[in-house]
Formats: sequence, C-alpha cells, structure tokens
Amino acid sequence: MAVRSSAPSAQPGVIRPKARKPRAGRMIGDSLAGRAIRIYIPLLLLLVVTLFPFYWMAVTSFKSASELFDFSVSPLWVRDPTLAWYQHLFTQTNFPRWALNTALVAIVSTLISLFCSVLAGYSLARLRYRGADSIGWGIFVTYLVPPTLLFLPLTFVIRELHLFNNLWALILTYPTFLIPFCTWMLMGFFKGIPHELEEAALVDGATRIQAMLRIAIPLAVPGILAAALFAFTLSWNEFLYALIFMNDSLVKTIPVGVTQELIHGDEFFWGELMAAALLGSVPVAVLYSFFVDYFVAGMTAGAVKG
Repeated sequence: MAVRSSAPSAQPGVIRPKARKPRAGRMIGDSLAGRAIRIYIPLLLLLVVTLFPFYWMAVTSFKSASELFDFSVSPLWVRDPTLAWYQHLFTQTNFPRWALNTALVAIVSTLISLFCSVLAGYSLARLRYRGADSIGWGIFVTYLVPPTLLFLPLTFVIRELHLFNNLWALILTYPTFLIPFCTWMLMGFFKGIPHELEEAALVDGATRIQAMLRIAIPLAVPGILAAALFAFTLSWNEFLYALIFMNDSLVKTIPVGVTQELIHGDEFFWGELMAAALLGSVPVAVLYSFFVDYFVAGMTAGAVKG
C-alpha cells in the first residue's frame, strides 16, 4: 500500500522563493566597533596603565640632570639620551652587590620553601591522618599573619643566632611567609590529581615515596612552577626583614639599598633611582615571560581543581 506524502507537490510554472540560510560566523554586535568597545579599548587602557610606570622609569633614567629639572619641555620624551646614571649606579654605588645579594637570597629561600611546601602540600592533600584538616587551616591562618607582627620575635631569634648583617638571616626568615603560602597553593594542585594513578602505582609495587616522585610531582609541575614564581617575586621584593636585619651596605638587597643609599633626607637622586628600579624589575619580568604558559596553566588548574 503506497504512503501518500504530506509535502505539497510542486506545481509546474510556479517559482517559489528560496529559504534564506542564517549567516554563520558572526554574532549580534560582532562588528568592528563592537569588538573595539568590548576588547580593544579595554585592553589598550590596561596596557597603558600597566606599562606606563616602566616607561616613565626608562625615560627618566635616560635623561640628563639638566633635562630632569627642565619643566619647559614635555616629561614624556627624551631629547638627549645618556647612560650617565647607569654608569654612576654601577661604579659609584654597591648596586651590583645588592643585585647579587637579592638574587642569592631569593633563589635559596625559594628552593627551601618549595622543598618544604611540596612535602607538606602532598601530605595534607593526599594522606589521611588525624588532624590533617586542622594543620591545613593552621597553615592558612599563619600565612594571613602580617610580617609586621612576626619581625619582633624573629629579631630576637636572629640576635641569638648572631646573624645580623648576614644573608642567612633573610634566607631563614623568608620561608616563614613563603612556606605557608606555597603549601596552601600546592594543596589544591595535589588534590586535583586522580587518586587512581597513585593507587595503580602502589598496586604495581611502588612505594609511597616513589608514587609521589614519579606520579604526583610530575603532574603538579605547572602548580609548582606557579608557586615558585610567586615565592621568587615575594623574596625579590621583600623590604621589611631586609631593612631590619641588614645594616651594612655590602649585604643589603635592592629594595633596601636603593631606598637608603639613593635617598638622602629630602634629596632624591632620580636618575639613579629610576635606573635601579628599572634594572630591579627586569629579572622578575624575564622569568614571567619565559614561564608564563606554566604559570597560567598552574593558576587555572589550581582555581578549578582546588
């Protein structure tokens, strides 16, 4: 039995209009003006606000002394660039020694903090034992304690250890705020790793340490690098402890040396100050530019899985 079609039969000689297909690829408001308002203009404003301080430091560091205080010209441009301030910074001050001290303290304190934080974060996130949650919250509360409350007891400890004007004073005190921060941060990354991977390794005969070294830590590399970047940045820019424990010019770090040696009373050596500030920000900027992919991946994983 034939089934009659419900579609209307085409009549000869009748031209029907073709149905218009919806345009694909462009949304409502996705014009050049719309993209400019939603994307380009906010990004441009963000870039200007973010990069203008660095531009101002660079411009000021290349100006001569007469041009610095010549208010008849625009301060945004350099007429006669000079490297005199950089030459004076490297020959007449202890800036190279300050940079070496800052790098040494930041690298060693970051390594110590990462070693302790990886073990602590793995233990609190992957192992189940009594008091693990309380210890985790205690670490978080410790990170919230401001350094202005910790430097007084730490001063007595450093005095008893006879470590004033010694870089070990900073290397041993910086982990007091780096370890809680890195531990709390790494706990989120370790919690995001599936337990089945370690359980499979344990079934195959691996020990808990081998499972941690061969399974958990390699998978948490983006988070570890993100914590390392944060720890290095905090160590590089730390000011309070370095100001209290370092009085000798040869053992000062860049934040303390620049503010104490290049500012005398109400006299500011703007050329050297801007040159030192620009050079002091270069290492951190270089690190972020090289490891930005790991940093973004680590921060995203920690935000979603933590």
